[in-house]
Amino acid sequence: MTKKLELYAPFAGSVVDVSEVPDPVFSQKMLGEGCAVQPEELSELVVCAPISGELVKVFKTGHAFAMRSSDGVEVLVHVGLETVELKGEGFTILAESGQTVNVGDPIVKVDIATVKAAGYNMITPVVLTKRGQTKDVQVKARTVQSQDTVCTFKLA
Repeated sequence: MTKKLELYAPFAGSVVDVSEVPDPVFSQKMLGEGCAVQPEELSELVVCAPISGELVKVFKTGHAFAMRSSDGVEVLVHVGLETVELKGEGFTILAESGQTVNVGDPIVKVDIATVKAAGYNMITPVVLTKRGQTKDVQVKARTVQSQDTVCTFKLA
């Protein structure tokens, strides 16, 4: 029997399938299957771990982080679109690469006003990056709270 696994919301907001992200790298699933979360209108956002596991990489700009679960599932959380261009402005890193974290542990804090003032979209893709590793990826498009299930999948 194949185990059903879940990705959890990194913060409260509206969930859509990654195919609806207004960036072809994500919408064409070049980086993998998954979903994206549009944050509720807040001035500050704490982005949390969508799975439990190791923080493989927290980008020095704070705009993204990659994780690996104990099942070997690899996940990328990309906070906003093109936000690497901010060179870390508006982002505060709360966890380090190599650290083991649980679902809901804070990874990055974002000053949404700074990001939006610079003209960036805050939609945040959460994608399963290891090709061929997952199947039956199902996104639950709806409004969620932090740590609600946003996507279910099975290991291939």
